Formats: sequence, C-alpha cells, structure tokens
Amino acid sequence: MTDTTQSYEPGTHPDLPPPVATTGPIGWMREHLFGSPLNIILTLLSLYLLYLIVPGLLQWGIFDAVLSAGSREECWEIADGACWALPAVRFDQFLYGFYPDHLIWRVHLLAVLFLLALVPVLWDNAPFRGKWLIYSCIFPVIGYFLLVGGLGLEPVETRKIGGFTLNVVIGVTGIAASLPLGILLALGRRSDMPIVRTLSVMYIEFIRGVPLITLLFVASTMLNYFLPPGTTFDLLLRVLIMVTLFSSAYIAEVVRGGLQAIPKGQVEAADAMGLRYWQAMRLVVLPQALKISIPGIVNTFIGLFKDTTLVVIIGLSDVIGIGRASLSDAKWQGLPEEVYVFTAILFFICCFSMARYSTYLEKKLHTGHKR
Repeated sequence: MTDTTQSYEPGTHPDLPPPVATTGPIGWMREHLFGSPLNIILTLLSLYLLYLIVPGLLQWGIFDAVLSAGSREECWEIADGACWALPAVRFDQFLYGFYPDHLIWRVHLLAVLFLLALVPVLWDNAPFRGKWLIYSCIFPVIGYFLLVGGLGLEPVETRKIGGFTLNVVIGVTGIAASLPLGILLALGRRSDMPIVRTLSVMYIEFIRGVPLITLLFVASTMLNYFLPPGTTFDLLLRVLIMVTLFSSAYIAEVVRGGLQAIPKGQVEAADAMGLRYWQAMRLVVLPQALKISIPGIVNTFIGLFKDTTLVVIIGLSDVIGIGRASLSDAKWQGLPEEVYVFTAILFFICCFSMARYSTYLEKKLHTGHKR
C-alpha cells in the first residue's frame, strides 16, 4: 500500500490504486447495470422477470425431473417435472442416428481427429503449426473414409448417418468450403473484368433471393432430372454442395463489406511496393478485410449451422428428425418440450462456442470494438 504521508519530488509520486467502487464486479455493475436511470429500471425489470421464470424452470427441468423410466406414463407417475428419460433412452440415436452400433467408435475417432485438426487453424501459437496445418488440409479425406468407409473399412450407407452427427457434418463442411468460395466471389464482384463481375453478381443475387429449403428440394428431387439416366448421386453429397453454395453467397457479401472498408491507399501502397494483384490481396488487403468481417462471418456460420435442421424436410434423419420419430412412439408421445429443449442445448453449446471464439479472435486482432 502506498504511504500517503511520505513526501515525493514533483512528478515522482507513484500512482494510487483506483477507488474500489470503480473496479472489479462493483465497478462493472455500476457501469453496465446501474449507470443511468434507464439502466436501473431495465435491471430491476430483468431481475423481476428472472424471479418469475427461473424458479419454475429449475423446478421443472432439474428438481422434479425424471432421468430413468420406460415410458411417458412411468415418468409422470414418478414426478411432475421434465421426463429426460426419453433423451437418455435414445441418446445414441439423437447423436448418431442409425449409424451401426459396432462402428460408432469411428464417429468418436472422427470427433477427436476433427478437434486436433482445428488446433492449428484456430490458434496460431500451436507448436509445429506449419506441419500440423498439412494434417488439417488432408483431414477431410481422412474424415470421409472414416465416416463412410472404404480403404479397408466397412462401408456405411450415408442414409444411416443421422442425429446430431449429421448436423455437425453438414455444418462443418459448409463452413469450411463456403469461406474460400465466398472470398473468391467477393473478389469477383469487385473485379475490373466485366464477365467475372457479372457472373459473380448474378450468382450472389440469385442464391440470396432463393430460400435454402428450395435449394434443398432441388438437390433432393429435381437434380436427378438433369443427370444422365442411371446416374446415382448421393443425397448427402447433394445437400453438402447446396449448403456450401448457399452459404458462400452470404459470406461473399460479408467479405465485400470488409473489402470496401479498406482505404484505397492500402491498395496503392501495395502497388507501389511492386506487389502483384494476388500478392496484394493475400498480404495486404484480405487480412485487414477479414479482420473487419469477423463478426459477420461468424454470424453467418452460426446461422448456417442452425439451418442444417432443414434437411429433415427432405428425408434426412438429423437430430430433429430423430426427435420427431421418437415422439411418434406411443410410449413417448406427449413429450415435445423435453425433445426440443435437449436439441436446443446441443445447438447452443456449439453456437455459443463459435461466438466466444469470435470474441477471442476480435480481441486478439484488436478490431477496436469496445467490450
């Protein structure tokens, strides 16, 4: 603690600690919750609403919940709370769909390998990052054969891939493939070549003007009419292509906004240094544009991941499809709240993780947003 009675030469007095009321949790609450009359009213109103909602929700979802039962009737005989026995009994189906039980270890291994592939992509301080990125680039091939089979592994029909695994596969593939394609479309829309610019604009505007469900219907039904007779085109592959094409159009517009925010002097400086077009884009323009576009890109990815539930409409058994099939069982009819709350929790974990990583990346790159 600083001795306030000691005398100091002018300009040499050490800084005093800030008042306790302006730092820590107290300071945060004063600034964000009670900083103005309007904030005080909104804070008190929010606390009152939480008081009305949270106790009943906890009573239903936790304190009176049933974790083990053989049917809906058994749940209701035990307690009046949530019947989590349904998600517990069909947990494997919710996660893996109809993937063969004796091959589920391949899904687990795939999840581990996927997390390892993410490490050098998301953290630039990862050891041996250069060599690790090579593995990340070849992971899609490894993941494909591990999930579908081949090269000595027992084949698995793609229609058996379901549950939350299917949502993750579609979401991750769409995210990974749509980002580079969206960047190319954004550059094409700003190109000085009329043909490239026109084609890019037509593609982006067409895709943005058509609902995703329409494209999925085209992929599942109409696409076969344009293929030679006898040609088989896997439905899951068609969905992956359509989801990627759909997301890339939105990514293109987000990146285009970032490109427009870059001062013209940056491009002129790159030209003065003798950099070619692609060198200037890769080294000067795109890094700044992508940094600005991080919130929009991640927001698009989160929306894409949630939109993967639309595949249930074309007959794929994602987690929503498994839930609906479970509710059609006479033993479990009447429990939609439990099914959809369980599904919401799965999606919330993934989407919240993406949002938190976006926040971490923004702070690390100093995007200038106030927190």
